[in-house]
Amino acid sequence: MKLEGKTALVTGGRGGIGRAIVARFLREGATVYAADLTPQGSLAEHDDDGSIFLPMNVADEPAVTSAMARVQQESGKLDILVNAAGIEIEKTIEDTTLEEWNRSFAVNCTGTFLTSKHALPLMRAAAATGQTASIINFGSYDGFIADPGLAAYCATKGAVHALTRAMACDHGPEGIRVNAICPGYIDTPMLQSFFTGDGSGGGGKSIDQLQQAVRDVHPMRTYGTPDDIANLVNWLASDEARYASGQLWVLDGGLSAQVQQMKL
Repeated sequence: MKLEGKTALVTGGRGGIGRAIVARFLREGATVYAADLTPQGSLAEHDDDGSIFLPMNVADEPAVTSAMARVQQESGKLDILVNAAGIEIEKTIEDTTLEEWNRSFAVNCTGTFLTSKHALPLMRAAAATGQTASIINFGSYDGFIADPGLAAYCATKGAVHALTRAMACDHGPEGIRVNAICPGYIDTPMLQSFFTGDGSGGGGKSIDQLQQAVRDVHPMRTYGTPDDIANLVNWLASDEARYASGQLWVLDGGLSAQVQQMKL
């Protein structure tokens, strides 16, 4: 088990991708704190999976410091931090309110900042044992290129990419590695919400037709699963990735590698 003896904290740990990461870490032998707004997160039900639930709003600094104090008390260190909490607003800037814009940055960017900031003392304690600690942020392929109708989301993910590189430079000398995962289309509740929203450009098509259209635009003719993301996160969290830092790891089935073809 690659993560035996390690302590991990996953924000958004009750969501689609977050839950898959938590499950993978548990299988690899880690002690896992699943941080989210509620025990159910974005899913309707929750079974006891062996993780430790931490109630936490990543945009609320007292909530973050309280969660880290609990980890300090119970574990004394934090080897792995995954900043997977995020929200998506499907609007152009013209249609986005200032409140929506600020909320997007509060969760996607400020949340990453606050959780990482207050995790650093615990991660230094982990690195002092002679192995590297690992922070894994969540960017997006939308931080490189843009989907229509996702202006605020794209902006926040570009910011996370830049923050990841800065953190890697600042904290690498302390034995703390920092990387970002940049998913494409992943089968999560957020994606299914996108299919029903204005941002999909559905034009009256059925959900099944939209889903197939998204699959067809990928070179691999499918979109990903939360487990696909968890596999890469697990490697970045492990000591096998001891020399990997400051990178933006795109996992999108080849979508961003191609020029979009003309619709004939």
